[in-house]
Amino acid sequence: MSTATLHHTATDWGIVAVFAIVYLGMFLGGLPRLKLDRSGVALLGAIAVIGLSRLPVEDAARSVDLPTIVLLFAFMVVSAQMRLGGFYGAVTRRVGAMPLSRNSLLAALIVVAGALSAVFSNDIVCLAMTPVVARLCLQRGINPVPFLIGLACAANIGSAATLIGNPQNMLIGSVLQLPFGGYVRQALPPVVIGLVVLWLWLAFGPGAKAGAGSPQSSSLPRAGEDAMQGEIAAEDPPFDGWQTTKGLVVAGALLLIFLFTDWPRDVAALVGAGLLLLSRRLHSSHVLGLVDWPLLLLFMGLFVVNHAFETTGLAAQAVAWLGTQGVHLADPGPLLVAGAVLSNLVSNVPAVMLLLPHLGGSGEQAGAMLALVTTFAGNLLLVGSIANLIVADLARQQGIAIDWKRHAVTGIPVTLLSLAVVWAWMRFFT
Repeated sequence: MSTATLHHTATDWGIVAVFAIVYLGMFLGGLPRLKLDRSGVALLGAIAVIGLSRLPVEDAARSVDLPTIVLLFAFMVVSAQMRLGGFYGAVTRRVGAMPLSRNSLLAALIVVAGALSAVFSNDIVCLAMTPVVARLCLQRGINPVPFLIGLACAANIGSAATLIGNPQNMLIGSVLQLPFGGYVRQALPPVVIGLVVLWLWLAFGPGAKAGAGSPQSSSLPRAGEDAMQGEIAAEDPPFDGWQTTKGLVVAGALLLIFLFTDWPRDVAALVGAGLLLLSRRLHSSHVLGLVDWPLLLLFMGLFVVNHAFETTGLAAQAVAWLGTQGVHLADPGPLLVAGAVLSNLVSNVPAVMLLLPHLGGSGEQAGAMLALVTTFAGNLLLVGSIANLIVADLARQQGIAIDWKRHAVTGIPVTLLSLAVVWAWMRFFT
């Protein structure tokens, strides 16, 4: 074996080690004893593989799927516009003002959260709606836990309906070049059924009693509760009709462009974001301050790390070996299992990045399956998606405890049932 070969082999194994550490960080949410989150781990991993492989920075940059980054950034701007315009809170309060029974109110909130998440970011929807839903339940004397869990699960499920509802769908649509309308036709029935399953479980099943008992916040002194609610209300932007209308017009125009034209989605979305940044009332720093820059950094770091790992050939060899055993990742069954397991091990975006390179040429069905499975799987555990953690964190600020056990009462059965719906739909109806 030549020195060059030995050097190459050592480099390959160094990249494999970095890859393993990065995905350990994805699993743990960081690295032990280091002040790093997932984005920091991905960034340092990218720096490490560039140094190990002596990969030119230009080549590393080319490994990043720029259309995905641009599309993700643009819709973060659109979502920020809607949040600063007070749209999400206003819609939630309007629903809460309706004279509805507990189960009807639950159904209305699930529909609203699911529909909004299909167009705007599910994380932003949860961030804006959670305080309003919590206050609404407390004012009505209703246990807020099932409603808040329902909000998180509905946002996750609803975001799977389109290729712009969440980051992993944007990535899948960009890399596999999926048609927007074709994906919606494939994904919408499982999403609707998933939302119905969620409502039935929370309204009539054991999920209806999730976190049974008076919410912890009801035991707060009245003055403390008023102060807390006033603080949250201050964080909830007042409704601005003009800014909301601007955001809705841009979002509606983009949907029409995606559905009925072949214009590049990333370019159209970027133009839409640019139009929203042209404002005399909303400062660009406020809008850009709501952009999730760490998530964009996470994407770019993982693109570089995964590209370096692919150059070792180990991933291709593993997939080829699985093929000899009769396991083909593009098939519905293996893809469902792999997507669901990896999404709960390393989070859905890294899971999609791992699986996407092995679905090339598998067609629209495999792409739709991957998008639905990795999104629905986020409801399995409390830590399965950022939306879940946002709701739990904001609820805790109001004295409402949503721990992993309370979430599991709803999350596990709803996820298993919704994944079964996805498998049956893709297997027998597409």
